[in-house]
Order: sequence, then C-alpha cells, then structure tokens
Amino acid sequence: MRATESDKAMRLAAARACSRIMPAWPLSQAVAVNPHWRRIDMPIRHVAARLAVLGDFHVFPSRDYIKQEWEADRITRADLDTVLERYAGHASDALTAEQCIEALTRPTSVRRAPLLVDLLDDPKQKNKRWPWRAALVFQMSQACATYFDRHEAHWRASGSASLYGFWRESMVGDHGLSSRLGLPGFMKQLRTLPLQAEDAIRWALTELELKESVWEDYFEALLLSINGWASWCAYVGWQKAPSGQDDPRLRELLACRVAWEALLARSAPTAKARSAIAELGANWLDFDRCVAQADVALLVDELWQQALEASFQRGFAQTLCVPASSSAMQEPEVQAVFCIDTRSELMRRSLEALWPGVQTRAFAGFFGLPIHYNPLGTDIHRPQLPGLAYPSVAAQDVVTAVGEAVPNGEARSEHVRSIRRRRLAGLDQWLSTVRWSNASFSFVEAFGVGYLPKIARWIRPPAKSRTNMDHIGLHLSAEEQCRPMLVGLDLEKRVELAADALHTMGLDDRLAPLVILCGHAGHSTNNAHASTLDCGACYGRPGEVNARALALLLNDPQVREGLRLRAIDIPPETVFVGALHNTTTDEVTGFDLDLLPPQARARWEKMEDVFEQAGDRIRRERAPALWMDANLAPGALLKSFRRRANDGSQTRPEWGLTRNAAFIIGPRDRSRGRVLNRAFLHDYDALFDADGSVLEKLMMGPMLVTNWLSWQYHASTCDPLHYGAGNKVLHNVVDGHVGVFEGNGGDLRIGLPKQSVHNGDGWYHQPVRLTVVIDAPAASIEHVIAHNPVLGRLFDNGWMLLWRYEGNALFRYERGQWLPLGF
Repeated sequence: MRATESDKAMRLAAARACSRIMPAWPLSQAVAVNPHWRRIDMPIRHVAARLAVLGDFHVFPSRDYIKQEWEADRITRADLDTVLERYAGHASDALTAEQCIEALTRPTSVRRAPLLVDLLDDPKQKNKRWPWRAALVFQMSQACATYFDRHEAHWRASGSASLYGFWRESMVGDHGLSSRLGLPGFMKQLRTLPLQAEDAIRWALTELELKESVWEDYFEALLLSINGWASWCAYVGWQKAPSGQDDPRLRELLACRVAWEALLARSAPTAKARSAIAELGANWLDFDRCVAQADVALLVDELWQQALEASFQRGFAQTLCVPASSSAMQEPEVQAVFCIDTRSELMRRSLEALWPGVQTRAFAGFFGLPIHYNPLGTDIHRPQLPGLAYPSVAAQDVVTAVGEAVPNGEARSEHVRSIRRRRLAGLDQWLSTVRWSNASFSFVEAFGVGYLPKIARWIRPPAKSRTNMDHIGLHLSAEEQCRPMLVGLDLEKRVELAADALHTMGLDDRLAPLVILCGHAGHSTNNAHASTLDCGACYGRPGEVNARALALLLNDPQVREGLRLRAIDIPPETVFVGALHNTTTDEVTGFDLDLLPPQARARWEKMEDVFEQAGDRIRRERAPALWMDANLAPGALLKSFRRRANDGSQTRPEWGLTRNAAFIIGPRDRSRGRVLNRAFLHDYDALFDADGSVLEKLMMGPMLVTNWLSWQYHASTCDPLHYGAGNKVLHNVVDGHVGVFEGNGGDLRIGLPKQSVHNGDGWYHQPVRLTVVIDAPAASIEHVIAHNPVLGRLFDNGWMLLWRYEGNALFRYERGQWLPLGF
C-alpha cells in the first residue's frame, strides 16, 4: 500500500473513533448528556457489548443491583415473565426465568480486550513501582488540566499552542518519569517522539504493528481509556461546529495516548515487547468475535433491564388509565406555565388542588427562546437553550423604570453598568487576596472579628432566600429595574418568536387574565455541580432569563399588534409575568411586578398566597427522602430547607431529577390529579395541531432533551466509574469550570456525583430507560418518526420506549407496530 493510502486510512480511522466520543459540558453549564448518543445507530445490547470489550464499560444495571431489587420483590416474577414472553415472540434463543435468576449469582463473562500497556505491565512489578496504566492516565490528565487552565492558575506554564505539542514538552521536561516507571531508557525514547500529532500516530502504528482493519477499534479503546478528557476535547470541538471550524484537540489527545503505547513498547525489554506486540495484534484481530460473544452474554442483562422497567411501568400504566375526574373545570383566572421538569409536577399538582381558578401547563423551560444572555456589566454571553441547539438570539439586561422607553433605558443601563464593573473589579481583588491559604490567614488576622460572620455562616447556615448570582454587584434599586430583554431583532422577528412560543404552548387563544411563565433553578452552596440542579432546557442554567424575556416580549404593545395581524389576539386584560421556581426550597418569586397594572397585581398577590401554601405541601412531601422532619411548623420547615440550601457542607441539597422514568406529551386531563412525580410532563392537544407540526417540534426538541437527561442519570448509576463524577467530598475542581478530579489525580470525572444518585445505603435512582407516552393519532406519530431518522434509531435500537393512547388504552411501539402492553 502506498504511503498516501495508508495515511488516508489512518486519518479515517482516527476520525471515526473520535466521532464516537460524546461531549461533556463544563461545570458552569452542566448540560445533561446521553453519553451513548453517538452510538444510537446501533442496538443498545450491541453497544453494551462493544463498550464492555473496548474498555469494561457498563450500559446495563449491575447484576448485584438487579439481585437486590429481585430479592426485595421490587422486580416481581410477573415483571420477568412479561419480558420473557415478549422476547420469545421474536427470538429463537429465549432464556427461561430460571436461567435469568441463576445468572444473578455470577458476574458477566465479558472480557475487556487488552491495550499494549496491559500486556507489558508486569503484575508483580506493580507493587514496586507506579503501575503503567495509572501512570500514563495521571500524566496525561495533569498535562490536560494545565493545558486547558485559563481561569484558576495565577501563572500558566508556557509551551506549544497544540495539545499534543504541550503534552510532548511536559513529557520531555519530566526527568523523574524513568524512575517512577522503572524504565531506565524511557527518557531516551522520549526524544524520538515526532513533533507533530499526525506524525506521532503514524510512528506509533509502525511500532505497534497493528493491522489496518483494527485501527478504528483500537483508537476508540485508547480514547475510552481516558474518556473524561476525551469527552472534554469533544466538547471543545462541539463549540466550534456552528462556525464550521474543525478543532484538532481530540485527535491530538488520541495522538498522545497512542504515543504512550509506542513509548512503552520501545522502552520495555526487547523480548517482552515483541511478545506483547504479537499478542496485541492477535487479540484485536479477534475483536469482532469477542463482541459477538459479549452480545450473547449480555442478553440476560438486557432482559433484566427490561424487567426493571416493567416493575415501574406496571404501576405507571395503572395510574395513567385511571379515569379523569369528571368535575367541571372553571374558567381559569390564572394560567401558570412551568418547565416540563419532573420537579414541576409536584408544584402543578399542589396548585390545582389548592385553587380551581389556576390552570397549570408545561412547556420546555427555555420557553422557545434560542438565546444567549449577556448579564449587565459583564463580557459573558451565556447560552440559555437545550444543549442540542445553538443560540441565535441575543438577550441582555436593560435597566428601565416604570413607563420608561427602552431607548432611555440604554443610558440608564450604561450608568449602572459602569458602577457594577467597578464593584465586580473590587470583588475580584478581594477574591485574589483570599485565594491562597497563607493570604487567607493574613486576611482574617488583619480584619479580625469582622470576618467572623462569614465563618459563622459555614458553622450555622442562614435561613436566607436564594441569591441571584447574575445580580451580584448591583444596587438593590437597580436590581429591581434590571430586566433581561431580547435585542438586535426587528419587530417582524420578535412577533415570529412570540407567535411560535404561544402556538407551541397551546396558548394561541384561551388565555387567562394572568399568565405566569415560571422557570426554575436549584439553590445550593459550595457545590461544583450546582448547575445540574438548574434547568436542563436552559443549558444547565436558571430559567429566569427566558421566562422574564418572553413575558416582556408578550406584554409589548407592538408585538401584540403584530400578533393580532397573524390572527393571534391576546385580550387587552391578559398580562404575562415572569417567575422562578426554586426547586430546592419550593419557593416561587415573581419579577417585574412594578410593571403590572392594578388588576394583574391583585391576581399575582392572590397567587403568592397559593404558591406559599403549595410550597409547604411540597416540602412536607419531599422531606422524608431528604431525612428532614415533615412535621415542623410551616415557617420552621421553610427555614430548615433554606438552611440546607445554604449549607456549604451539604452534599444533597435536593434530589434533582433522580428517579425520572417517563415523559408524557398530552393534554393535562391525562395527568391531572395523579401522582406522577417521576414523569416529565408537556402539554399538547392534537385537536389543535392538525398538521402535526407541533408534535414534531416536541418529539425533536423536548423529547430528545429528556432522553439526554434520562441517560445521564442512567449512565451515572450503571457505570459510576466511567460516567459518574465520584464522591463530592473528594472533589478538586479543574480550572474553576472544566470538571473535577476525585482526589488529586486520575482521569477527569464526568457525569453526576455519587451523592446525586445514591442515598448512602444504595442507589436512589432507578436506572430505567425513559418511557414516552404520547396522546396523538398513530399516523401522526409514525409520520414524525419516518421524517426524522434519529427517532427511528432511538426507538428501534432500544434507547427510548414509546407508548401512545388509543382512547383510554395504552399501546407500545415496537419497530413500526403498536402492540398491547402485556400487563
């Protein structure tokens, strides 16, 4: 083969291996991710088999976990029999219930294909020196942390602008590597490293003598061996995709990793290296057969995954099929639109129980605004939309008083902006003073007792409400008049955005006098993963900006006139209000209330009382799962929740989306009055969607977002080593936002911390795949699936489960057919 053909094959293999790595978002905007998203073109069991052979990854729940659920009778014989009956209908290799139960007593027989480092490292020598696999992961991880650091360190090591070049320089400059690895000739081999990443891959492949047919698989295994940093590099590339740029960092990371293999081969004793290289080639030529064997071995694990899901679905289906209340609904005085988040279900249920005059609805928490937000006086431009999308509209803070036009507000905004920048600069100087431990001691000594209140807040957390971090440095009067608004759009575009949001929410008409758009946010202190408690549809951020910006847009007289010309006539008495639901304490805060006319203000004040009562009901419902006393007086219970949120030592301020299991797309009648706190809910009425365009938006938007959310929790539970962030207590933050180390080394930890899915005694999250229930005609659903291939891959390959209503009965989707549930 000519060198150019070999190079093309090498580049293609590297590109394909890199294309399988899903990005991991930074801590500051921790978008929940389906880490298997770039593998959904394959059946779930085949992916599980491949990942097990490539790197000992786990897609299905562990057998120990399933055994516990079985023995505790949370998975019943009826659940297992249901699954086996379904499977036997289209397979000749069906297992018996007894075989499945017996399999729980033994581990899986899948064997990970070895990398060269595994074959070279002597198990006996590992006790005398640094194990080579751990050593290379540590070295690469530390080099990546230094290379990507832009915010944390006060000084940064100089070096190459490329990741590979920087890593190579760090290797050559580390004169202690030889002794730590127990390889006297290692430093000499380092000097033979090529200067360019692509040359390094070519050089390494020559040393490893691997056949071209295995390059792609071996490259993928190497990337998975340092999956945390591979996922971060994939994120860096993801950010550049909208501009059409190609970021080389993931390929450079691969070059670093494969070069490590070649360096060890060249440094090890010749006879041992030759034997290991020969064994490596034989193993990887056998890769496809090993995956096929693993696929067979994991059948029982897939069946138990389905049995676990049946244990949830059985009761879930019974709840959904309970006839709706026949009591007539009164004309709503207030409509409250919440995010589809599972935590909103409790608030909706409580509000409706307390006041028949409120009608609740649900919509994806970014409220249809694809924005990036610029907080006043900062250079930040923060995405506020689902992680699958890219922002196309700008929102920024404008300071306006009641009755003041936006042009006048621009001058006021500039005045407040300059004041805030000076305050933030002073805060930054103070933070730099206390950044280092010795400086902190000097600071406390200099300020004396004046610093004690800050220490006291850690000893006894205050019962104060949530602070909006976007407004730090603003004077209170300015904060009240600082409003996020859409900018840079002409009137036609603003009307189009408003019309689309109203139509998708089902609010083209049928509007109440007061419509509350309620985003949500978490509330925690000293929590590196705080954004995982915020809105998943807002890029892991609070939903306040989107709710307020849309409310201000829909209250704009010019926009309303434009909507009227589109046959969307908002009644003159209808007023929109932006609000925020604090999901940690279940308090609701309204915004821009100074702009409300008297009647709307009176309705809001009535709703405040209802929100307060609803919050107390929800806190009592949630308290037992958080080891809190649900019998406290209302005020004392609220203080207890607030103190928990303000406690810098609290590892579980709330449970977030833990135990999410379903997504319902349908009218509120399908869910009203039922306890569905494990379900995402999105309002939808097929009667008002004749062409199915809204259904397509929901299935291609919020439904995919819930798939990512569901699989983030699933993966962090089933494979906490590779897809979980480890123990919060041991976290060290990398660069202030990139991610965390567990302790001071190892790979970058991605996914959710253990405390987010584990209650200390066992897994609190139940790792079931998401069951989507849609109330729409079969033809409409099938039309959307047929025109969006990604949905066919999700459903046909087992990455998401689909049901639909037919009258009051439920049917499940299986490769183009609608079948009875079977229980």
